[in-house]
Amino acid sequence: MSTLKLRSRQQDGFTLVHVLIEHPMETGRRRDETTGALVPAHFIEQVRFEHNGQRVATCALSTAVSQNPYLSIRFRGGKSGDKIRVSWSDNQGQHDSAETTVA
Repeated sequence: MSTLKLRSRQQDGFTLVHVLIEHPMETGRRRDETTGALVPAHFIEQVRFEHNGQRVATCALSTAVSQNPYLSIRFRGGKSGDKIRVSWSDNQGQHDSAETTVA
């Protein structure tokens, strides 16, 4: 099951892309309530947006972003039926990607 939920559409000459990523986004500074031990850092480092295979944006994230981040971008160009791909990678080597079609 994908950790990404994507939507994209055309509006006023722009392609809008909205993505919700299911991820814990742990800072490494929180303590486990039961054991008192520090919860290891686990956060997304990079999110990439591609339009028909061409990169249109790259976002660098850090521990300052909350759990299950919601990101939105817009760019000029694109049309209904084009492919949008969003992928992420985190500090523990995990990654995921998903693709949608512009509505």
